[in-house]
This record gives sequence, structure tokens and C-alpha cells, in this order.
Amino acid sequence: MAAPCSNRKRGHRVLELSAVNSFYGKAHVLGDLSFTVERGQVVALLGRNGAGKTTTMKSIMQLVTPQSGSITFQGVEIIGLPSHRVAKMGLGYVPEERRIFTDLTVLENLEVGRQPPRDGLAPWTQDMLFALFPNLAERRNNRGKELSGGEQQMLTIARTLMGNPRFVLLDEPSEGIAPVIVEQLARAILQLKAEGLTVLLSEQNLHFAQAVADSAVIIEGGSRKYAGTLADLDAHPEIRDAYLSV
Repeated sequence: MAAPCSNRKRGHRVLELSAVNSFYGKAHVLGDLSFTVERGQVVALLGRNGAGKTTTMKSIMQLVTPQSGSITFQGVEIIGLPSHRVAKMGLGYVPEERRIFTDLTVLENLEVGRQPPRDGLAPWTQDMLFALFPNLAERRNNRGKELSGGEQQMLTIARTLMGNPRFVLLDEPSEGIAPVIVEQLARAILQLKAEGLTVLLSEQNLHFAQAVADSAVIIEGGSRKYAGTLADLDAHPEIRDAYLSV
């Protein structure tokens, strides 16, 4: 793996959602949702199933276009831009449903995701990704459909990293994954942070979020109910019980 950039600025607001309202038809899913993510952070977007986490991710990527509000990435308003333009700005998206090419090998899937390097970032290589995900190294010539669910999740993340993003959106990365693979994913996310990437991950698994995230945003009914550190959340179990308990 490349050494972490020591001169990378942290503490700079890189993503900001302000009073975002998103709909599916007439269903009002996100209501005046506002939060920020600072460069170099891992932020967990927490909430029960149906709270609006995936819609938040899709709204950021402009797969769902908000009807009002503002979303800025590196100071640029992105609402209304085509999704491919948002991706080219440096936002990488790992959807919950994975969407790997099941008839292509691991190596071929990685090549599909390749994009040119970005200024100030060392490009990801296959060797770096195989160091990050040793399971994929062992199965580099296997087709996607021959991988386990956890290995498919690893491949989806690795393919996204081949696009050399500055910011990665991970939608429910630990969902339905064996505990041993979840531990590997946690280590990988911490390594991404060490490499200087910013990560927003949506999660229902509070334990996983606590292992990797600097701070958390809790949403319920598409609105923000909490934003702060995970330590502060631990100190307020009433918030956790109100919005995260099953």
C-alpha cells in the first residue's frame, strides 16, 4: 500500500447537505436533511431499515434528484448534475446490491472500474487492492458468480477504488456478510482512511460503525436526529435506544 499522505489537509468540509428533500414519486423520503463530512473522516450514517440511508446515498450521487435543498462536493453544487459527472469529480459509490459483473473474472471486474489518476492522489493498482483484500488475490481468475457474498462485497469496493475516488460512499457494507469478512472490511476501511480517503458509510450495525467511524449521523424518517462523535453517542444511550434499537 502507498504510504499515507502526511500533507493531506483534514478538517476541511468536503461534503455538505443542506435542507435536502428527496421523493420517490409522491413519497417524501428525505425531509430537510442536513449534515457535513470533513476531509479524511469516516462518518457513519446510522438508522433503522427504511430510515432513508440509501436514498441519502443515491441523492448524493444524483441517482435520485432532490427536489429542493443543496448538496455541495468540494464547494461545488452537484444537484442536477448527471451521475457520471458526479463520479468524475471523485465520488465513488458502492451500492448495497453490489452490481458486479458475474460472468467476468475478478481481474476483469477491476479493469472495468479503472479511471485515470487524480491530482494529488496516488493511483490504486491491482497489487494494492490485492494487499487490501487478500481473498481477491487468491481468486483473481474466478468469475464474480463464483465468489461468496463477502468476496463480492470486497470486489465491489475494489472496483470502485480502481476509479481513484477522493470520497467513497459505502451503502450497508456489512449487511448479510459473515463475521470474519466483516472484520476484514473494517480493517480495509481503516486503511482507506490512512490512505487519505474520506468515507461515508450507511449502517444498521452500530458495532461495525464504532470500529471504523470518527463520527455518526442518525436519521429517522429521512430527517437528522443526531450528529456527533460515537463517544458522545455512547454517553447518550437514550438516543441510541430511540433511533437504533430494533
